[in-house]
Amino acid sequence: MSYNFAKGIEVLDQQIDSRIEAYFSSCVHCGLCAEACLFYTETSDPRYTPIYKLEPMRRLWREKHTFWGKFLIKMGLSQPLKEQDFADWETLVYDSCTMCGRCSMVCPVGIDITYMIRKEREGFSAAGYTPVGLQEATKRALTIGSPMGVTLKTLKAALVHVEKSTGLKIPLDQSGADYMALFSSMEVVNFPEYIESVARIFAAANVSWTISSEAFEATNSGIQIGSHDAAKEIVSRVVIAAEALGVKYVISPECGHAYTAIRWEGPNLIGRAYKFEVIHILELLDQLQKEGRLQFTGKTDTPLTFHDPCQIVRRGGVIESPRTLLDSVSSGFVEMTDHGSMNWCCGGGGGVSANERAEDLRLKVFDRKKQQIESLGVTTMVTSCANCRIVLEEGIEDREMDVEVIGLTELLAEYLMDNSTPAA
Repeated sequence: MSYNFAKGIEVLDQQIDSRIEAYFSSCVHCGLCAEACLFYTETSDPRYTPIYKLEPMRRLWREKHTFWGKFLIKMGLSQPLKEQDFADWETLVYDSCTMCGRCSMVCPVGIDITYMIRKEREGFSAAGYTPVGLQEATKRALTIGSPMGVTLKTLKAALVHVEKSTGLKIPLDQSGADYMALFSSMEVVNFPEYIESVARIFAAANVSWTISSEAFEATNSGIQIGSHDAAKEIVSRVVIAAEALGVKYVISPECGHAYTAIRWEGPNLIGRAYKFEVIHILELLDQLQKEGRLQFTGKTDTPLTFHDPCQIVRRGGVIESPRTLLDSVSSGFVEMTDHGSMNWCCGGGGGVSANERAEDLRLKVFDRKKQQIESLGVTTMVTSCANCRIVLEEGIEDREMDVEVIGLTELLAEYLMDNSTPAA
């Protein structure tokens, strides 16, 4: 493994903008962020206090951007940041933070700790202090086009199965379509029923859509590991493909960080606005239903609840759409005690699920979600993120719980009223 401490310090210092300086200056060290973090609540380990995970960046800010910090360094009364600090903090930065943003919601002075962790990871990534799993995933994303190694051949094989199952032709590289759909690797490999559900719904609603053979992967491991250049390259591929096809919208799938990357960080990464709009699949389905193009027949009376994916709901603001859609097909929907913008994370976002080193900790903090589910007494949980779904299923299996996890788009397709002619 190659390390470059000097480069890491240089890049980390570049991330300290006026926003971060204001955050460090205004922190009152109240500790409320700890009570909002499942890594702290489920372990009672003070090291997992969210603001403490930013100690390397705080120390660099103090020694390079404050009068007293510079003075103490010059007088030999304070030690500058050392390479060992990167080594000591790497597991905190990558293993115990999903960048879920719940800590930011409770901060009394409005510090966005998620934003700061994202920036701190840039320095750690530049220095080479990153988990092997994330390094490999990012390398695959850049060289193959997918963090899980999914190729166009793999996608086409999945689409063949979808076409046989539905009798529908899946549009590939169709210029002038209104929408270009993205998928995460997990949806292609683990949950192809999502693709089938999208195809069936779009046919029923007469949606003009396509998939690009040049950029179908939604997951952005560059965001997760903290590499601006990698994140930019992955976003650029989608932008180039979408603009080449002339679509009006790019659809972000049931994947949390994919939504954050393409919708919120993407324009800043490439340095310009898109020539298309980004819409999450749930926003689109909600819109189609309101327009009368998407109709359902019947409802399930099975008691079920909804797990809010952090990046889609808390960080992305897609709160009402999943509930409106759920109410359309379920008479047994019940909310968790903490839900919506204050829901608890699954424990595997932000690249944690791709980090094998963090597995034991991730399963430990699943106890928070276990408590949420068991307090309701339901045996079915719906979500709208493939990564959350995998992490939830692993936690449920580890805790030997009798709970089924299903995707919301998949559930909607089960009650679809097919009253339209498929789009040509």
